[in-house]
Amino acid sequence: MFKKFTRKDIHSRSNIKSSAQRGLKSNFTAAYPKLEAAIDNLIPKKSQVILIKCEDKIQLYSVNNGDGSNDVVLFQHFDDIVPTLKVVHQYPECFPRVQVDRGAIKFVLGGANIMCPGLTSKGAALPDENWDVGTIVAVYAEDKENALALGKLTMSIDDIKSKNKGVGVELLHYLGDGLWHHKED
Repeated sequence: MFKKFTRKDIHSRSNIKSSAQRGLKSNFTAAYPKLEAAIDNLIPKKSQVILIKCEDKIQLYSVNNGDGSNDVVLFQHFDDIVPTLKVVHQYPECFPRVQVDRGAIKFVLGGANIMCPGLTSKGAALPDENWDVGTIVAVYAEDKENALALGKLTMSIDDIKSKNKGVGVELLHYLGDGLWHHKED
């Protein structure tokens, strides 16, 4: 999604009202309930949130972090509200996670979707519980501490385990993509 993202993909920037900011926070915590305790650290009450509208119906939400710079903390694509990797690195326990084997790392960092065999092989790990299609997951790699990508399940966890064929996770955001390197003035 952000493989070739640049400043040219941005159409407009606007400040959002405090009521819209409260709605954004409640939608974000509804999507990721474990994040409720940290939401005021991510989006402080008195901070200004900036809505950045981009190509392909992508909306970025940037928050002033106190030192004059702004950081994108989440993005929205249609109905999906997705944190940035920097947020996932700050609060790793708040997001669903899957793990790929070592062989998938270079492909994931190149922006490729994650195939089912990369999620079911020896070094990979899937949760015991079944998540539905469309669940946003943080993608970790074997023997690595931080998430390397965020993606959306294209099939349920049970289907990934049983079929073991095709795309299991559609990549949305990964280390080194355009959003990772994006800086707000």
